[in-house]
Amino acid sequence: MRGDRVESAHRGAFVVCDAHGAIVEQGGDPDQLVFPRSAVKAIQALPLVETGAAEAFGYGEKELALACASHRGEEEHVQLASSMLKRIGLDETALECGSHWPFNHDATIALAQRGGEPSNLHNNCSGKHSGFLCTCRHLKLNHRGYVDFDHQSQEMVREAMQNVTAAIHSRENSAIDGCSIPTYAIPLRSLAFGFARMATGQGLAPQRASAAARLLRACMAEPFFVSGSDVPDLSLMRVAPGRIFVKSGAEGMFCAALPELGLGVALKCDDGAGRAGETMIAALLARLLEKDEDVSGKLGELARPVVTSRRGVAVGRIRPVGALALGVEGPGP
Repeated sequence: MRGDRVESAHRGAFVVCDAHGAIVEQGGDPDQLVFPRSAVKAIQALPLVETGAAEAFGYGEKELALACASHRGEEEHVQLASSMLKRIGLDETALECGSHWPFNHDATIALAQRGGEPSNLHNNCSGKHSGFLCTCRHLKLNHRGYVDFDHQSQEMVREAMQNVTAAIHSRENSAIDGCSIPTYAIPLRSLAFGFARMATGQGLAPQRASAAARLLRACMAEPFFVSGSDVPDLSLMRVAPGRIFVKSGAEGMFCAALPELGLGVALKCDDGAGRAGETMIAALLARLLEKDEDVSGKLGELARPVVTSRRGVAVGRIRPVGALALGVEGPGP
């Protein structure tokens, strides 16, 4: 909204599943095929824990959170990724994710002011890729080409993704993600089901269930290392520490897990607008946690962010509508 008029409108689909695969809530087509992109990094990190690699190299909660992260290239993220590589006897040249300027504005300015250039460590996926490399080193695999479809690293990731989501992951439904690893188009409901299983361990082998619990626990304990300053993932998880896991993906994707309710969530904004996806996921989480009025109220506020002018004056608001608006209507236009 700008003033009292609609300036832009967005739509999408969401699914909420329990660990048995039953749909608890939905909006739009639950069988819509989507590329989850970075929203599934916690599942992709399962081999890092299951193989014993994380323990062998002394990775704690911060390192595990960064292995599941889309970080913003802030100094803490860069230094931790560098440390993860140093522990396994590698450096940033081993990363095959490519480089880009930090997504965090202040980090970009600081890097430019000191005459620096972005490196692979600044890539928002450098933590995930450091985790892949750690697994390769622990299993004594040749790490070169670890991003390729046929590399054993990606075979392990693919097996974990397919097992957890119960959706086929094959060359036929694959494409290449921004960080060069394969990404797979699967039904939205499969992602929600997968994160319900990650949250509960139901239907997973004991070792996998333990690894899933450890990764989600690390992400909820260290949300800054999953995302960064002023990022929705961080804001949403801080509303109810240890109770909400949220991970965004490119093009308006979000996946979430609510361990206390045994639920998994998957959401896609059709036009890929991140700001719309952020409002959608906040509104949906507010409704799912409506019995906790304090938490639901804070999530509802995040679902209705104010639009400001360059002078900081409120000039409008982003708001959920339709089914997602229930319980978070709030004041204002």
